[in-house]
Amino acid sequence: MRKSERLFRLVTLLQGRRTAITAQVLAEKLGVAVRTVYRDIQALVLSGVPIDGEAGVGYRLRAGFDLPPLMFQSDEVTALLVGSRMVQAWTDPDLAQAAKQAEAKILAALTPQMLIGISRLPYRIPVYECNESDTHRILRKACEGRQKISIAYRDMNGKESSRTLWPLGMVGWGVHWTLLAWCEKRDDYRNFRFDRIQNIMLLPEHYPLHPQRNLEHYLTRIVGIEDAQKPA
Repeated sequence: MRKSERLFRLVTLLQGRRTAITAQVLAEKLGVAVRTVYRDIQALVLSGVPIDGEAGVGYRLRAGFDLPPLMFQSDEVTALLVGSRMVQAWTDPDLAQAAKQAEAKILAALTPQMLIGISRLPYRIPVYECNESDTHRILRKACEGRQKISIAYRDMNGKESSRTLWPLGMVGWGVHWTLLAWCEKRDDYRNFRFDRIQNIMLLPEHYPLHPQRNLEHYLTRIVGIEDAQKPA
């Protein structure tokens, strides 16, 4: 990794955090020695980047600092646009509109040559009429707001049941989605396919943060995989 790329990534790591991060952790994320982090931090400070540091605590970027406009590599643009179009095809209208707006901002930052390359991308992700879009929106908002829900559900055998759930996360399987939730009826984690949910009601109660009832706990302790999308 070139020094300019490393410095940019270092600022990005600091900018994405609300609390201080140690030089050791930064070194591990960048794949460099701790002394290299010290030198890079000093170089950034001398160039005017407002980084505060305290021995034994770590480094933190002062609030309000923004990076200059980004320049994307070709593969990075491809990845972002493919992801944006998957969101538009497979989620809900509100999120799809946000993805369209983000895509417009990305395209506005590209050079004319890169725009020509984008017009030749081989990816096509059709947007079909989806009966689950309202379900997706309601469940996304419930997950974000930690709001309990009540659902009527029909399982793969056609058996119907009513559940009160803590909606924890949504898992995408291409065009199909499942809700991961804590089920009060079973007192355990359960997964529910969107297309088998017959009815949803948002409840006035909000469930509390719980160390053993959350998405990360389910993935790491129950399933046994690392949550790759957890923020640093």
